Amino acid sequence: MPRGGKKGHKGRGKQFSNPEEIDRQMRAQRDLEAGVERASGSDSEEESSSDEDSDRRRNGVEGLIEIENPNRVSQKNKKVAELEESAPKELSRREREEIEKQKAKERYMKLHQEGKTDQARADLARLAIIKKQREDAAKKREEIRKAEKEAEEAKAKR
Repeated sequence: MPRGGKKGHKGRGKQFSNPEEIDRQMRAQRDLEAGVERASGSDSEEESSSDEDSDRRRNGVEGLIEIENPNRVSQKNKKVAELEESAPKELSRREREEIEKQKAKERYMKLHQEGKTDQARADLARLAIIKKQREDAAKKREEIRKAEKEAEEAKAKR
């Protein structure tokens, strides 16, 4: 389907320059610029090179026209101290939830260390049982050692 829909395209046809014409124009432009530099005299090569650098840095039409765009916001570098002071104190929902989760975990750990949670009570009861079993086992080992020593002493006396 043609560009303009069913009725066709109404605009003029595009005309393209041939590459030879573009090259010729560019050479003429360079020759003109070189002639102007020679005519102005040789002040110093540093000045001319800095002018060329500034022209190269600008893109497109920027070198020809100074553009003041009221909608363009210039980027201003801020210091870290300024950012912290001027930053809004409101947190996002995820950040708030994360902080609440950390505080809840800290609260639970504090209660757990004090032995006030169900899990802490169960752990303490388990530890008490294990301590009792170890004490009983230690007493049995001590009794066995005493019995063996008495048996050896009795053998030695005979």
